[in-house]
This record gives sequence, structure tokens and C-alpha cells, in this order.
Amino acid sequence: MAISHEQRMQKKKTVIDGKIDAAQQERGVLVINTGNGKGKSSAAFGVVARALGHGMKVGVVQFVKGRSDTGEEAFFRNQPNVAWHVGGEGFTWETQDKERDAQAAQAAWAVACQHLENPDIGLVVLDEMTYAFKYGWLDLDAVLARLLSRPAMQHVIITGRAAPQALRDAADTVSDIGMEKHAFQAGVKAMPGLEW
Repeated sequence: MAISHEQRMQKKKTVIDGKIDAAQQERGVLVINTGNGKGKSSAAFGVVARALGHGMKVGVVQFVKGRSDTGEEAFFRNQPNVAWHVGGEGFTWETQDKERDAQAAQAAWAVACQHLENPDIGLVVLDEMTYAFKYGWLDLDAVLARLLSRPAMQHVIITGRAAPQALRDAADTVSDIGMEKHAFQAGVKAMPGLEW
């Protein structure tokens, strides 16, 4: 005898309700959005909108991106509960100056630390931070120590490709965003409103 749709859904509901009942901790969560696909930062900025909808204060620090004409910055900078800092000077192939890139990353990290010490900030987004580890601009152990000592209810989202394993291990949630194809590969330039 085949199980009806209603019976399958009831069985599924019982399993899901059990998992919801078992998840009763309330604390800040460390999220990593990594991988070669598009959407890591966009996903983080979607959470910024969600946090603002709940009346939370948000700190955003961009580590590599140097442009200040992005749609997300134009929108979120006007929100009273958002502190936005563009700390990068552009991608490393643009600057071609390792020392300058390192100094910019360290200055951005100093701003990030101010947010990570402030219990009034409910969400901190560290956009494109993983490159600071790839190029040795920041010490991963020191960053992990600071992340793990942040206010108990503060959420942090770190974005960027090639998140190091120690960072992944410390995180509560890791999304590895893959790429199947990208319009840029077909010769379509980065378009405002979609890419920046």
C-alpha cells in the first residue's frame, strides 16, 4: 500500500518539529560564505537587510573592494543602524603593491575589532576578508581569538574565496558557493544592480 502525500508530510513534520525542539540555544553565530561562485557578499547583504528589519545595528567592513559606488553601499549607508567601512584599495592585481594591501587590510581589521568589541552591534559583516589570510596580511590565530571572544549575541559573517580550514572549523555555518557558469565568462561586463 502506497503512503499518501499527507502521511509523508506528517512524518516529515514530526522529524522537523523534533529538530526545532532540540535547537534551543540562543547565541551569536559565525557564518562563512566561501567558494568560487557568485553571491557570497550578496547573501551577506541580504542578512544585513534581515538584521535591520529586526532593529539590529550592523557593522560592515569591506577588506578588498575599494570602490564606493556599489548599490549595496549606496543603500545601506543611508540606514541609521549601519556603520559601513570600505577598507580595501581594490583587488591585488589592480594595486600590485603587497605592502600597501597589507596595511589596508590591517587598518580594516582595526575597524572590524571596534565592531567586534561593541555588544550593541548585532551583526558584523567582514566582506572579502578571506583574502587577508590567503596573502598573509592578517594572522589567522589572532583573528580567530578575537572572533571567539566577541559579545555573546553578536553574529558575524565572513565572505570570500578559499576560507582557510581553521576558520571553517571555528564557524557555526559554512556555505561553499559553487559556480556552474557566469555571464562574465561569456563576455558580459559587470552590470550595476547585479554585480555592484
